[in-house]
Amino acid sequence: MSQLDNSMKFSDELTLLLKARYPIIYINTVEEDRVEYVIRQSIKNNLNRSVYTWDFIEGYANNPNNQSFAKRNPLQALELVERLSCETPALFLLKDFNRFLTDISVARKLKNISRVLKLQPKTIIIISSELTIPKELQDLITILYFQLPTELEIQKELTRLIHSLNLELKGSLLENLTRACLGLSLERIRRVLSKIIVTYKKIDENSISILLNEKKQIIRQTEILEYWSSSETIQKIGGVNNLKDWLKKRKIAFGIQALSYGLPTPRGLLLIGIQGTGKSLTAKAIATEWQLPLLKLDVGKLFGGLVGESESRLRQMIQVAETLSPCILWIDEIDKAFNNLDNKGDSGTSNRMLGTFISWLSEKTKPVFVVATANNVERLPLEVIRKGRFDEIFFLDLPRLHEREEIFKIHMKEFRPKTWDLFDYPQLAQLSESFSGAEIRQSIIEGMYHAFYEEREFTTEDICRALEELIPLAQLENSQTLKLQNWAVSGRIRLASSKDIYIT
Repeated sequence: MSQLDNSMKFSDELTLLLKARYPIIYINTVEEDRVEYVIRQSIKNNLNRSVYTWDFIEGYANNPNNQSFAKRNPLQALELVERLSCETPALFLLKDFNRFLTDISVARKLKNISRVLKLQPKTIIIISSELTIPKELQDLITILYFQLPTELEIQKELTRLIHSLNLELKGSLLENLTRACLGLSLERIRRVLSKIIVTYKKIDENSISILLNEKKQIIRQTEILEYWSSSETIQKIGGVNNLKDWLKKRKIAFGIQALSYGLPTPRGLLLIGIQGTGKSLTAKAIATEWQLPLLKLDVGKLFGGLVGESESRLRQMIQVAETLSPCILWIDEIDKAFNNLDNKGDSGTSNRMLGTFISWLSEKTKPVFVVATANNVERLPLEVIRKGRFDEIFFLDLPRLHEREEIFKIHMKEFRPKTWDLFDYPQLAQLSESFSGAEIRQSIIEGMYHAFYEEREFTTEDICRALEELIPLAQLENSQTLKLQNWAVSGRIRLASSKDIYIT
């Protein structure tokens, strides 16, 4: 896979827009200083233009004739654009300016100026880490994304830093460090490496864990993504043999050999089923088995309160996931994110976000394996379920008799690794009809509580007692369970288990 520097690609796009006299360009980036450097280099190499830089506190800087002009005055900052001679080629870099776009006077001024800019060699560039453009300005403003550094760019920077410090890296350490830095800005990489050198006086394998911790901080700051450390394995999932076989065949799909073979990278998996049947457990187990980082999307925080904020968060999620690829993106309860029933009256936000998500899912080239789970298929839009969005859609049903026996053994080996074989598993499996895997685990815990209260070791009878007292969700919501099972029986979805649907 050839890697073109993001900065080079960005520079080419920017130069094209400037030559075409696009009046206002909005650059979305977290790397303000780096993008300014790239812009200045691009102007120096490709265009002959003066660069005027403005921020809210300092006003205009780096120009003696207009030093400190328009401090704390965004409207005045635009007046300089008009004051300059119409024949003077100029570029205006406006920082912090996105916060004033909703102001009626600023918006009006931009509209008026844009007519003039189309005829003059002048361009306004707004730089911001947030993408917030009011509707009345959307036709005037062209958006450019300045991406985080690629693997190649990071490797160049690391090599430069290492040489400047007269350090030597052994073996594949440079490659491992580069991969650990993916998802971080160059400025953040420099800061972390400086911290490592000051603290430990060297860069070694231990430095990778420090970089990964920094990466976790970045992910937390997104507010919508969470970095999960998972120790779950496929062996902890009872039954679902079809699903296990499918995952086993795709475990090696992210390696160089698979790429050389011509295999496309797996796109994702949709797991539909009754609550407690192991959908979330499967997502965690995939990350462990495939040895890939696991990112969990917080669906509740995806939809922001401000207009345009939800779309911005979705784009941010996609950007972070792609930057950290190869990785697993876990979207728990996707039916709540893209609800087919409750998206009316939201100004079309849900539909736009669904369109963006579906397009990315179908067209993405980065190795981001999406694991989505859903409990209610009726709430899922048809666009999500349609073939081609995910590599496969599996239905996780209530466990059958032999599967329940297997699930009991898995959990008992965890709770009592030395005495697990002393329990009567056929009896437990018979008594746990309509119980999900999660409910089976809970029955064991309830039996343990009862025995612990009586200050003795728990037995099969204690679990049997718990099973009699617990009412499984499938019985409480029998109609919903039957509806889901009947839908799965229709043949529109692949069964995770090798056996037929277990009708309650």
